[in-house]
Amino acid sequence: MIRTENLTKFYGEITAVYRLNMEVPEGTILGFLGPNGAGKSTTMRMLTGYTTPSYGRAEIAGIDVQKDPLSAKRMIGYLPEIPPLYPELKVRAFLNFVAEIKGLRGKEKKQKIEEVIAKTGLDKVADRLIRNISKGYRQRVGIAQAIIGDPRVLILDEPTIGLDPKEIVEIRQLIKSLAGKRTVILSTHILQEVTSICDSIAIINEGRLIEFGKISDIEEKYGSASLEEVYISAISKEVKDEEHMGNN
Repeated sequence: MIRTENLTKFYGEITAVYRLNMEVPEGTILGFLGPNGAGKSTTMRMLTGYTTPSYGRAEIAGIDVQKDPLSAKRMIGYLPEIPPLYPELKVRAFLNFVAEIKGLRGKEKKQKIEEVIAKTGLDKVADRLIRNISKGYRQRVGIAQAIIGDPRVLILDEPTIGLDPKEIVEIRQLIKSLAGKRTVILSTHILQEVTSICDSIAIINEGRLIEFGKISDIEEKYGSASLEEVYISAISKEVKDEEHMGNN
């Protein structure tokens, strides 16, 4: 469903992402793990067509994101780290605006809006201004706009950042409920988030993909270690390798 080939992004002399290769099968919930500044958000921006790679390519369901961006974007629901909301609009009016951008019209548009309002638990705030609802509800609005139109791929960048514990649990449950036919990439640096939601992981550090695959397979590779131990070992190994290369 999602495929990258040598996906690379430079910002001047800074390497944000370097030769990232991965294939994410349909229906997978992939936890995209890494420390702050590891290249997670840059990768997601390239997958969605928001940022142009320096070289390499990304495909969504066989469609090249750079060669046919509109077709690729029709398959994607995207939640950036800061949700793209209009605080002066009411929740339902904002979702109506997003639905129209995505090409929904008439009865279908109204039906899809009500479906995502129910699915994301926005019933109580649907007719309130976005600026007057809590951060947790704003995050739900961000997810709602991402899933309108039933995209085959969901790309969620730090969806629980800044939320209180109750909101975090609710958002995690919501994300898990959205899986199935959809392929989900969930960016985070919270290990508990991955273990509670995801079936596969990609660990990235300093722009390089270190580990990728099913959680159970990777844990077995590291001797049935916990995910936390796998993560620390993988990150440490990459740092050591880089230091070793620098000393030669």
